[in-house]
Amino acid sequence: MREIIIRGLSGLLYVTLLLLAIFSLETTYLIVFLGLGVVVLYEFLKLIEIKSLLSYVLLLLCVTVLCYLKLDRSVALIFLALTITVNLYLIKNLIRPSERYITVAQKYAYTIFYIIGGVVFTILLPSYKGEYTSLLVASVFALIWINDTFAFIVGKSIGKHKLLERISPNKTVEGFVGGLVFCCLASLLFYFFTDLLSLQLWLTIAIVTSVFGTLGDLIQSQLKRQAGVKDSGRIMPGHGGLYDRLDSIIFAAPFLYLFLIVLDYVP
Repeated sequence: MREIIIRGLSGLLYVTLLLLAIFSLETTYLIVFLGLGVVVLYEFLKLIEIKSLLSYVLLLLCVTVLCYLKLDRSVALIFLALTITVNLYLIKNLIRPSERYITVAQKYAYTIFYIIGGVVFTILLPSYKGEYTSLLVASVFALIWINDTFAFIVGKSIGKHKLLERISPNKTVEGFVGGLVFCCLASLLFYFFTDLLSLQLWLTIAIVTSVFGTLGDLIQSQLKRQAGVKDSGRIMPGHGGLYDRLDSIIFAAPFLYLFLIVLDYVP
């Protein structure tokens, strides 16, 4: 009982801090998520056994140039293309694991594009049109939480077919479908109760969030399995590390950003 209370309180504190930052100024959201990103980066570097102060400098530099100064959108799009490429390679490794050990070059590529790129595009997501829209990024986080919650509930209730047993034995196909369905239903509610986006965009966000959020969770599970650890850290009692909590959004954000800027131009 005590563990449940501690888990609930730490989760509530995390969600409250995040939502307060999101619904505050754009700069506040940037600073808070940059702080979370530093912790995620620390946990990730520890997971892949890399000690690198340069990685933190690159994180700060990328966030400053791409998210704060926003000097040139073409630079952000090039960085997005590289981030998507590395993430697709991680998906390939999830489906068909490489027999080789992860090289140092791969570790740095994952650090710069998978982790730092994920942080950058999570920060850029609410201002993909140029104007900061707090409700958009709050909705994306809500969809992530809804997907995780109902994937767990449905999977626990009726799950029989394993999704990717060698990586995550508890995840089921039924749970994944359940999370996706409830994500789409939630996006319908967002459409009807806000005038933020078209129905097409809301459903796209729901599908991309569910699919790539789940892939992000599986990729993190694969990395933890390779490292032989259960959690990425202990900063959140009962939950593990911040990387454990933000793996889905960090992986999904670049894909969401890409789909939003593409579909925004579709009549």
